[in-house]
Amino acid sequence: MLFDSSIRKELSRSFGATLLVLITVVMTMMLIRMLGQAAKGVISPSDVLLVMGFTVLGYLATILTLSLFVAMVSTLSRMYRDSEMAIWMSSGQGLLSLLRPFLRFAWPILAAVLGLSLIVWPWSNDQVLQLRTQFEQRSDLDRIAPGEFQESADGSRVFFIDKEKLSADAASNVFVVEKRPDQELVTSAQSAHVEVVGGLRYAVLENGQRVETRYSDQTSKLTQFARYRVLLQADAQARTEYSVRALPTTALLGDADAQRHGELAWRLSQPLLGLALVFLALALTRVNPRVGKSSSLMLALLAFVVYYNLVNAGQGWVSAGRINVWAFLLVLHGGVLLLGIGGLLMRHRQCTLWEFFTRSAGGRP
Repeated sequence: MLFDSSIRKELSRSFGATLLVLITVVMTMMLIRMLGQAAKGVISPSDVLLVMGFTVLGYLATILTLSLFVAMVSTLSRMYRDSEMAIWMSSGQGLLSLLRPFLRFAWPILAAVLGLSLIVWPWSNDQVLQLRTQFEQRSDLDRIAPGEFQESADGSRVFFIDKEKLSADAASNVFVVEKRPDQELVTSAQSAHVEVVGGLRYAVLENGQRVETRYSDQTSKLTQFARYRVLLQADAQARTEYSVRALPTTALLGDADAQRHGELAWRLSQPLLGLALVFLALALTRVNPRVGKSSSLMLALLAFVVYYNLVNAGQGWVSAGRINVWAFLLVLHGGVLLLGIGGLLMRHRQCTLWEFFTRSAGGRP
C-alpha cells in the first residue's frame, strides 16, 4: 500500500507540473499563430482568444498524453538516480510491481483522452470552423479596419480607409488596389458608402480617380470620376466545404470515405498511444551516471516524437487508401504495445533478448 501510494503521489506532482508547462507553451504558440492569421484576414481580430481557446482544447488530448509520459519517465528517473529503486527491489518489489500503480494513475487520464479525442476534438474544430466561416462570409467593406490595409476574401483586392469612419456603411479617404489577370487597378476616392442594388452589394466611391496599368505593354490610363461603383459581394453566400475534422465520430464510423477513415484512425490512436506509452516508459527508463541525468528523458521524448509522427503518417496512409484503418491500428499500436511489454519483461528478468526467448522456451522464470 505504501509502495502504491508513494508512487502515485509523485506521479501526480510531476504530471501537474508538466501539464502546466506544456499548456503554457502551447497557448503561447497558438496565440502567436492566431495573431498572424488575424493579420492576414483569416480570422476576426476580436475572435483571436476564442479561436485560440478552442484550438488548445482540441489538442488537449495530445498534451495530456505527453504530460503522462513525461511524468512517468521523470518519476522513474528520479527513483533510479536516488537509489530508491534499489531499495524497493531489495524489499521484493520488482519492475513489474510498478505496472499496477502506473496503470491505476493512468486510466482516468486515458479515459479523458478518449473523450477528448472522440467528442471534444470534433466539437472544437466545428466551433473554429464556424467562426472562420462567419468572418469569411462578411462583406469586404465590413472586414476593413480604419487605418489598416485589409485584403478581400478572395485575395483580389486590398482596401484602406481613413482612421475616422463616417458611419457603419460610409467612410472617407478610400484607397483600393485590385489585381486582374491582365491589369492592375488603383482607385482612390474622398468618400464611399454601401448600396444594395438587385441583390448585389456595391461600394460607391465619390470624387476620386482610377489608374489602370496593363501588364502586357506597361501602359497606364488615368480616369477621374465623380461617382464609381465597385462590386463587393452577392447576396447568395459562397458555400464552404465542411472540414472532416469537425465531423462527429459517429459520422466517421458509418462512412466508407478513405479521408474520413484517416480522421477516425487519428482519433482512435490517441488513447491507444497513451496506453502503449505506459509500458514504453517502464521499458525505456534507466539512469546511467556517465551519460547524464536527462538522458532517459531525451530518449523518451525521441520515442514519443517518432511514435506520434508514425500516427500522423498512418493517418495519411489511411486517407490515401493504402491501408485499412483497423489494420493500421492493429499493426502500429499493437506492435508498439508488444514492444513495450517485451522490453518490460526483459528488464524485469534482467536478461537479453536471446536469453528471454531461451528462458521462455525452457520454461524457466
